[in-house]
Amino acid sequence: MMKKSLWVSAAMLLMSHSAWAQKQWTLKECVDYAMQNNITLKKARLSAESAQEDVKGAKGALWPTLSASTNQSVGYRPWQDNGTTTVTNGQVNTKVNKSYYNGSYGLNASWTLWNGNKKTNTVRLNKLSAEQASLETEVTANSIQEQIAQLYVQILYLTDAVKVSEKSLETSRKNEERGKEMLEVGKMSKADLAQLSAQRASDEYTIIESRANIAKYKLQLKQLLELDGTTPFDVSVPETTDEQALAPVPALQDVYQEATIKRPEIQSKMLAVKSSELNVKIAKAGYYPTLNLTGGVGTNTNSLSNKDWGDQLKTNVDASAGLQVSIPIFDGRQTKTSVGKARISQQQALLNWQDQQKELYQTIEQYWLDAETNQQKFRTALVTEQSEMQSFELLQEQFDLGLKNIIELMTGKDKLLSAQQNKLQSKYQTILALQMLEFYRR
Repeated sequence: MMKKSLWVSAAMLLMSHSAWAQKQWTLKECVDYAMQNNITLKKARLSAESAQEDVKGAKGALWPTLSASTNQSVGYRPWQDNGTTTVTNGQVNTKVNKSYYNGSYGLNASWTLWNGNKKTNTVRLNKLSAEQASLETEVTANSIQEQIAQLYVQILYLTDAVKVSEKSLETSRKNEERGKEMLEVGKMSKADLAQLSAQRASDEYTIIESRANIAKYKLQLKQLLELDGTTPFDVSVPETTDEQALAPVPALQDVYQEATIKRPEIQSKMLAVKSSELNVKIAKAGYYPTLNLTGGVGTNTNSLSNKDWGDQLKTNVDASAGLQVSIPIFDGRQTKTSVGKARISQQQALLNWQDQQKELYQTIEQYWLDAETNQQKFRTALVTEQSEMQSFELLQEQFDLGLKNIIELMTGKDKLLSAQQNKLQSKYQTILALQMLEFYRR
């Protein structure tokens, strides 16, 4: 069963907004659409369906086989001397048939009664493989959801970052206009005005660059959804609160323990270990005898016979049944080699399971560290932003009165912008990390 979609755990962050003239996609809509249309996920589902067919095939191999056969042939004997003699109206006629026609018909059945449990173990193996394929589909779906969430939050962060840059640009434009006025009255040099103009241009460049990055991330998101290039695409931008970034960070071990029980990648590797055990048993089956039940019935006809076709079919019927036992004595070390390789694969499966657990822990630990670190940064950034805002407002007033020079004003503005960007970055990185931790434990 597919794990809970990522949008459920992120619902507090990304609420659906009303669509504008151009459709705006919420995170839920993005995930739902991708789950239905992503090509990589579709391929994974086809692999799972193929694995189910293998199970049906393995079960079918447990039953007897029945086949019908017929052979029709024409023969020619050029030096045939003997023929068929008939008497018609007192006249003796001898006919030599150098060409003749043969026909044979048969039904053959075979049933493997025992072969070291190879067939039954193959059924079990294919069932495990089908479960693994289903779990791998979930792994693919989870990976796509994770990518969508990361891109979506990145778009939200850059959208807010553009708003901050636009406010900074507005301030830069006002300062530039104020500088022009001061230049006219001789209170500012052309060099200082040029610095104000450069600051304004820098803010414009920052906005352009951020918007280009937003477009890039939207394109990547659109590709995950398998939308063609002509389809208009935009995302809904919900409001986010500081409280979301200040939510409690769950305990690392709690998240990991829950993830090891529920995550499909861990379950898949566990099934791989069980499959490797069955592969060893299947390989060992080569040491045991094979017992087959066989049977058949057949008949034949020949054009050289004096009997008609129907009588030949009846009188030539031959039926047989028997037990066939095949005992391996020496097979050129084939079975021993198969068993050895199966045991090596079993050890590899165990190592892969341990490696997957390690990888899962590292991923969760990284998200946990991101949540802890960025949450602390966010708390600090909130205080820093307020301090820098007050400082810049005072600098702005003093600059307007001619009490501060251009360098001091630009330095104060850069500090404020940096504090605002740091706050946004730590806020969204914390929210993303918290949602990922929630996603991994569900």
